Amino acid sequence: MPYTMLIVDDSRVSRIMIRSFAIAQRPDWVYLEAGSGLDAIEIAKTHKIDFVSMDLNMPGIDGIEAGTAIKALQPDCFIALLTANVQNSTQERALNAGLHFVPKPIVADTLLKVFTIAGA
Repeated sequence: MPYTMLIVDDSRVSRIMIRSFAIAQRPDWVYLEAGSGLDAIEIAKTHKIDFVSMDLNMPGIDGIEAGTAIKALQPDCFIALLTANVQNSTQERALNAGLHFVPKPIVADTLLKVFTIAGA
């Protein structure tokens, strides 16, 4: 059964870019998208998710809060928190939540490295 990746970002352009990078590396995966953390949680309630690409700064709840909720629903899900916010406190919050911190900007090679870390 193919992996399912959920791409979460309030920027449609960012979702398109990440999806295109991911499809180039993993064309056999299933791809889902959410424009907010709350939408991502709703998707995680009804779909088995293997890998999440999660933006930090979004309206409503942030990526760490959404990631924490998704991890509670699906503990084996790998969540990469993608952000330009490289403050130590943000990195610590992400790691304490069980998320993998990935600094932006994201390029194809970055995503490939994250897939490798995830074992995907």
